Amino acid sequence: MSKNEVAVFGGGCFWCTEAIFQQLKGVVSVSPGYSGGHKTNPTYNEVSTGMTGHAEVTKIEFDPSIIPYEDLLEIFMHLHDPTTLNRQGYDVGSQYRSIILYTNEQQKKIAEKVLLALNASKEFKRPIVTEIKPLEKFYEAEEYHKNYYANNKEKPYCQLIISPKLTHLRQKYSAKLK
Repeated sequence: MSKNEVAVFGGGCFWCTEAIFQQLKGVVSVSPGYSGGHKTNPTYNEVSTGMTGHAEVTKIEFDPSIIPYEDLLEIFMHLHDPTTLNRQGYDVGSQYRSIILYTNEQQKKIAEKVLLALNASKEFKRPIVTEIKPLEKFYEAEEYHKNYYANNKEKPYCQLIISPKLTHLRQKYSAKLK
């Protein structure tokens, strides 16, 4: 029996990454939150200023016997733009940066290897700027951010930004979906 692990990624708005990772086989839970900065117990309004140093991130509890960390990284790297610094589409600021927060040395090594291989492959036209750093503390987002897409599919942001990402996920990674 496999022991669950935790992965933490930030790739723009956490509403997007939460909706994506909730679709995957082997993912036990997904929580939006804040990490990578210096402010203790930050709020959404504080993180939105870009002054806390935190990024909007998603904490993913997963069963590595069903979906390995490498697969989560692969999906993460292909469902946001890892080549834009402090920006994902219309979302601009350091809180939207591309970041991998590793929970152990094995995750760090895997993340470094994946980014090195992607840069070498020239799959992306520009260099990858994704930050890799240790997870120090994860602060869970406010309740109204949880399951945002599932609860707000009709909202313009969900239709224009999240729905196309989910369509791409279904097209490219259908074998990994629940």
